[in-house]
Amino acid sequence: MRKILLAETAGFCFGVDRAVKMVEDLLKDGRRVYTLGPIIHNPQLVKELEERGALIAASIDDVPAGETLIISSHGAAADVYKSAAEKNIQLIDATCPYVAKIHRIVRKVWEDGRLLLVAGDAEHTEIRGIIGHYPGKSLVFKDDKELEKMLSGKEFDVNCPAAVISQTTFNQKMWDECKKKLKKVCTNLVVFDTICKATAKRQDEAAEIARAADVMIVVGGRQSSNTAKLKDVSEKYAPTYLVETAEELPMEVLAGVGCVGVTAGASTPAHIIKEVLDTMSEEKVNTIGETDEEVKAVPAEETASDEQQTAPQKSFDDMTFEEALEASLNSLNSDQKVRGVVMSINPTEVQVDIGRKHAGIIPVSELSNDPGVKPEDVVKVGDELDLIVIKTNDAEGIVTLSRRRYEALAGWEQILAAKDSGEPVDGVVRSVVKGGVQALSNGVRIFIPASHASLSRGESLEPLVGKQVKIEIIEINRGRRAVGSIRKFLRAQRKEREEEFWSNIAVGQVYEGTVKSMTSYGAFVDLGPVDGMIHISELSWSRIKSPEDVLKIGQKVTVYIKDIDTEKHKISLGYKKEEDNPWNILKNGYSVGQVVPVKVVSIKPYGAFVNVINGIDGLIHISQIADHRIENPASELQIGQEVNAKITEIDFENKRVSLSIRALLEEAKEQEEKDIVEEYNRSVAESEKSEETAREDEDGSSDTEQAAEAAVPSDDAAPEADKAADAEKSAE
Repeated sequence: MRKILLAETAGFCFGVDRAVKMVEDLLKDGRRVYTLGPIIHNPQLVKELEERGALIAASIDDVPAGETLIISSHGAAADVYKSAAEKNIQLIDATCPYVAKIHRIVRKVWEDGRLLLVAGDAEHTEIRGIIGHYPGKSLVFKDDKELEKMLSGKEFDVNCPAAVISQTTFNQKMWDECKKKLKKVCTNLVVFDTICKATAKRQDEAAEIARAADVMIVVGGRQSSNTAKLKDVSEKYAPTYLVETAEELPMEVLAGVGCVGVTAGASTPAHIIKEVLDTMSEEKVNTIGETDEEVKAVPAEETASDEQQTAPQKSFDDMTFEEALEASLNSLNSDQKVRGVVMSINPTEVQVDIGRKHAGIIPVSELSNDPGVKPEDVVKVGDELDLIVIKTNDAEGIVTLSRRRYEALAGWEQILAAKDSGEPVDGVVRSVVKGGVQALSNGVRIFIPASHASLSRGESLEPLVGKQVKIEIIEINRGRRAVGSIRKFLRAQRKEREEEFWSNIAVGQVYEGTVKSMTSYGAFVDLGPVDGMIHISELSWSRIKSPEDVLKIGQKVTVYIKDIDTEKHKISLGYKKEEDNPWNILKNGYSVGQVVPVKVVSIKPYGAFVNVINGIDGLIHISQIADHRIENPASELQIGQEVNAKITEIDFENKRVSLSIRALLEEAKEQEEKDIVEEYNRSVAESEKSEETAREDEDGSSDTEQAAEAAVPSDDAAPEADKAADAEKSAE
């Protein structure tokens, strides 16, 4: 079997998943949606969304005024936001948080007067959006080779203040190499590591799997930068094939491969990954050498067990004259009573020995009045049974017998006696039939009309099935059909139980009951002997329109006695519990200043009401919905939308809760700006420290060279030294 290694990180990343869901949610609401370029770099999903009504706009100019435009996770340039506001286009921003952070960084780089360097694909949507937030001219390089060319050119002064960022999906190893080269030559450089952590993890995992696999499959759109990087990483360790769908799989290559690695880009839908895996997992097996040899069935008599073998019968040829005469005189007639011994049992019949030349057979339908009974549950080998002859077949030597009819005859005599005496008979309700139920008593079927089987009209008869009951025989006809009633006994039982119930009932007692019926004002619950009512106000702590919003007929419920009217025999029941009171829950678990997830339930001109917890709605005032002035809450929020909000006030006395989204936005914005400034300052400090270290190293190198030069004689001094040596030699 082929082994398949699937990357855990394969498929949608957070940003892509968020953007796609935004489009799908709007389409579900029936709204027309434009996306600025493809919402995702996957042609299959883009086509699917197009068919559902998502229109692709090449630029903001292609979007009509007043329409809805979604910006993809790759982000967009600053002028897109400006144009959308001018054209009254509702802008829904699905920019990935990692990309949005880069936008803020490059704006800060511009304010600081630094040149922007960008590592990435200049034609990619993400890069175009990033440089669209930098008003000046920026320089983009796609790899270390382009960077070297740029550094050696005239358009870049290595001594000018500069900052470098990377595309979120840039190759990590390539980025490390580019940073190293920039730091060697640039005298005033700030570096921002902006590769998405999820992207780095995805690339590392792809490399790890590729090392262990014979062949690597990368699934994703060919226009996806993320997918392309995965292919670059993987093919260093194994032959790698990029496919958009399962149809593009190189099956001829995979045919003899033992281990296949699979990863997928951040824009690859889960169903496409599954199709690829399913296609690779399919095994085609060719069956060779099978014969058409027919399997012959073994005759039943050859497989019968010893227990199923009929006891050998004595034929007339083996009898004496006296035995044959006695047998002929004792011929069997229909309705004759006989006694037999069980010889064997099978699912369709029971064989018995009745002491005659005939084999006795009891069909399973004649074994019991219970149609669903199994023979082995009723009789066993060796049992003696009282039977009635149904039919005799002398030609085949078989007599058909009935145990059911024998018991019915005996039971019928008891039924007749019960009708005359008025005494009830014991029985079991077997089934619900048209017009009532059917019970069985001593082998006799008794029909009980619905009017005699329940205490009230319309009451379900199903709960009676299987119950032991006392039956009053009220009618017998010539066809041996008995009609009975259990109502009188049910009434007597109920009255007895009611008296016991009322003598022990008290406020606060808890009962298990069954919802019996409902009205507009509440639900009636069967407590057994009596009924009680739950008022609609007692069903839920939140407002409901009808009891059906909480309960359904036949539902088992736990209730408690809330009030008792002994004179009118009325019981008021409680259903909701104090510990479930949402205001108690809010008081114990929530506080002012806490951030909570809420759901928009209604929108008013002055604000939006949101569900804080089940049973409590709070108000987000129009001034607290956004961090800028808005005219209509519906321009920012939609019913059903889930958002986070901060609790600003809780008024338990008047049961009011106030919340704010604006507070969160302002806090988040302040924190983000603070983080960016801190990161920016830290990067500048690190850059200055690196430059200072480089200068110190350079100064130290110069002093060493000067000392070395002083220690070595120059070429000009050599001739003078030679002359002195010659003079000294002549003097000697």
